[in-house]
Amino acid sequence: MTSTARQGYVDDGLTAVAEAREKARDADEALRRAVDGARARGHTWQEIGDVLGTSRQAAFQRFGRPVDPRTGEDMDRHTDLLPGAAERAVALLADLVAGRWADVRRDFDARMAAELTTDQIVEVWTQVVGMIGAYERMGAPIALRLGEYTVVNVPLYCEAGELTGRVSFGDDGSVGGLFLLPA
Repeated sequence: MTSTARQGYVDDGLTAVAEAREKARDADEALRRAVDGARARGHTWQEIGDVLGTSRQAAFQRFGRPVDPRTGEDMDRHTDLLPGAAERAVALLADLVAGRWADVRRDFDARMAAELTTDQIVEVWTQVVGMIGAYERMGAPIALRLGEYTVVNVPLYCEAGELTGRVSFGDDGSVGGLFLLPA
């Protein structure tokens, strides 16, 4: 069924998905305005991060507007992001925590494929689980542009601790970096 034909079916589930997507966009914009207002009133990134349940760095990466020290102009880190990068990073990390090792490596660029083996991925994830327990959930992904990469940071919450899953994508969509970092 095409999307045009689907519009007549209110109860097909996709209408609810579209409405939820719009609400999420509206909520995201309201959150951005609230953070901007808090910063204008002098609140620190630490305070904002505490309220959001994240680190000050994660709050700044998502909402901050750094100023280029050379020019004094705003630096927009959210331009030229690889479309769908946040969703792809979440999917890759979901494959990781589910033990779908081959799927984790599926989109690696040539350098990553040569340097990060399936056995190494299994070993690192096993060490993570040994240190901070079983995976429980993911937080909201934060995508930004760093040089030639779109970098996505995803909070990962485990039984006894947190970490950040970082996935870097080249402009061709290949995975050029995969990191598990302290939160």
